[in-house]
Amino acid sequence: MIYSGKALSVDMLPSGTAHLLFDLTGSSVNKFNQATLLELQEAVVVIQQSGARGVIFSSAKAAFIVGADIAEFTLMFQQAEQQINQWLLEANKIFSAIEDLPMPSVTAINGIALGGGFEMAIATDYRVAVAAAVVGFPEVKLGILPGFGGTVRLPRLIGADNANQWISSGSHIKADQAFKEGAIDAIVEPDRLLTAAEKIIDQCVAGKLDFMQVRQQKMAPLQLQPVEMSVAFETAKGLVAAQAGPHYPAPITAVEVMQRAATKGRDAALLIEHQGFIKLAKSSVAENLVQMFLNDQFLAGRAKQHLAGAKPVHSAAVLGAGIMGGGIAYQSALKGTPILMKDVVQAGLDLGVTEVRKLLDKGVSRGKLDTNSMVNVLFAIRPTLDYAGFEKVDFVIEAVIENPKIKKSVLAEVESHLREGAIIATNTSTISVDELATALKHPENFCGMHFFNPVPVMPLVEVIRGKASSQETISTTVAYAKKMGKTPIVVNNCPGFLVNRILFPYFGAFSQLLHDGADFRQVDKAMERFGWPMGPAYLLDVVGIDTAVHAQAVMAAGFERMRLGFTSAIDKLYEQKTVGQKSGSGFYLYKPDTKGKPKKLPNPAVDALIAGIQSEQRKFSDEEIVERMMLAMCLETVRCLEDGIVETAIEADMGLMLGIGFPAFRGGALRYVDSIGLSQVLQLSDKYANAGALYHATEKMLAMSKANKKYYDASARGMK
Repeated sequence: MIYSGKALSVDMLPSGTAHLLFDLTGSSVNKFNQATLLELQEAVVVIQQSGARGVIFSSAKAAFIVGADIAEFTLMFQQAEQQINQWLLEANKIFSAIEDLPMPSVTAINGIALGGGFEMAIATDYRVAVAAAVVGFPEVKLGILPGFGGTVRLPRLIGADNANQWISSGSHIKADQAFKEGAIDAIVEPDRLLTAAEKIIDQCVAGKLDFMQVRQQKMAPLQLQPVEMSVAFETAKGLVAAQAGPHYPAPITAVEVMQRAATKGRDAALLIEHQGFIKLAKSSVAENLVQMFLNDQFLAGRAKQHLAGAKPVHSAAVLGAGIMGGGIAYQSALKGTPILMKDVVQAGLDLGVTEVRKLLDKGVSRGKLDTNSMVNVLFAIRPTLDYAGFEKVDFVIEAVIENPKIKKSVLAEVESHLREGAIIATNTSTISVDELATALKHPENFCGMHFFNPVPVMPLVEVIRGKASSQETISTTVAYAKKMGKTPIVVNNCPGFLVNRILFPYFGAFSQLLHDGADFRQVDKAMERFGWPMGPAYLLDVVGIDTAVHAQAVMAAGFERMRLGFTSAIDKLYEQKTVGQKSGSGFYLYKPDTKGKPKKLPNPAVDALIAGIQSEQRKFSDEEIVERMMLAMCLETVRCLEDGIVETAIEADMGLMLGIGFPAFRGGALRYVDSIGLSQVLQLSDKYANAGALYHATEKMLAMSKANKKYYDASARGMK
């Protein structure tokens, strides 16, 4: 052993090759924190002086290096630009020193090598990997770009076109693609990884591989003619700008950085990378996206806490087939839990099976499933019209029509067919879990499990804790949701639970705007410019006007402030049976495009209908529209936190992002409140107080503002 630290060690192999092994103490993965970088710097000096014939970098853990320590990044971003620049300069001296070692170098990639991990790998002369390895630069998804030389070395290694795509997309790249494009030099079996790396060193020493030529290519300007250079980067900028949109500057900045650095040598190019990194790191977008990453880790930690108290779910059942039931059955079977799919009529079963087959066909056509996987999923789903086999299942999801009387009847009936201790979860989106629990003999084995439609696409599952729900029931439901590939958030029972309770004041603000004379098209455009994937009118059409009217009634019954007090445009559309996409018309018309997807078109009949419920028609500024829409949503999010519907600001914000697509670059409703300031929010509350109780701030908000507090404190974890 010629070097030993807490994050890595270096020993000398019998061949005389130095072997640097990453193995971060106290962590399940290797990552580049400050301590690891310091040890790497020290180890490189030792290797430089060791007289080794070559050096191999590898990992003792299941992954190579997952990237930089994001928690440390967050603190770094808060520093002045000069300090960030100095940090980048010092870090890149280490990677440049690796590239400049007086002997050939190889990285042995045994698993994931992302961000800084793959930046280290491309600083070495060669890379050998296992077939299961995954590499790439996901930094743009955090609102930044690679800062350890990724934008400099990758285009010189795999070409400008490939590098533009890799870095601007933030995609995870499988080993076979990386090999074909030149980022990996060999793919071998796991037990041959170090042997293969040593053979590459042997070939370099024997003069069969010219590692100095490889280095020269990475350190020189990009070898393209001016016209080729212009075409490569200008074309990429157009495509990337269109895909990323105006709210996410990192992808286009990354391409611009690579373009400016393309005519420079390594050291000058790195300085350009530093400038681009700093520009992005100091932006609110990066701050929010990094916080979203930390939020996601927080949720994963919360879910993990439930696993120890969860019962295993070996088999399941879903009551009610159709689109929702079919989606739930598909997701369960896809992730390895066989499931019964029951309905009371054959037509319902047929619809559920059709939905499953449609999802499978889509998976196969997109290359995500092979034929064997498709067959396995089909065999794991058993359609049935009776309760045969229910006595063996561990978990039942009730997904019948959103009617409390029908749900209670079904729940009582299915309970009588289950073994003792089996768990029942209702997929209701609005009905009180406590009310439904009154139909059961064992309400402790019952809770809510609210999926969002379409089930395979939407990541969130709300796990609703009823008054009688046992901790074992909640933990098992969380574990099953995780097993299904979902992100569960535990919420307490109330009308609408978390997401719908917050969504309907947003819809209420929309209805109030229309009642006050606003044009729904302007409202949609203003909210889409704000960052929402679709405006409220379009979203209502997608959700279904009939669904919205039903849910609005439930919310109004539960919360006085959500009563509109007037006939809304939504009510009028419902009366006309124009309920959105499912009926072909709502606020907009819908016609199938060439791929059969509904295409949004103007609805010439809707203006006269809306005019009938408007007191007047007047112009609104986009600013007022955004203020009224977002204020109603943010204030209800605050109330959910204060009422204990969720325990933390993180869970509230992540529920909105995962459940209804809250703009990630804004960080969530409570993060948004923090960004504009509680004092400003309170001023807006006063400004729109006459618009109704939806706009009235809480006493706790007033106290927080006086104390200059935020919903996200310095730790950014576990806050209320």
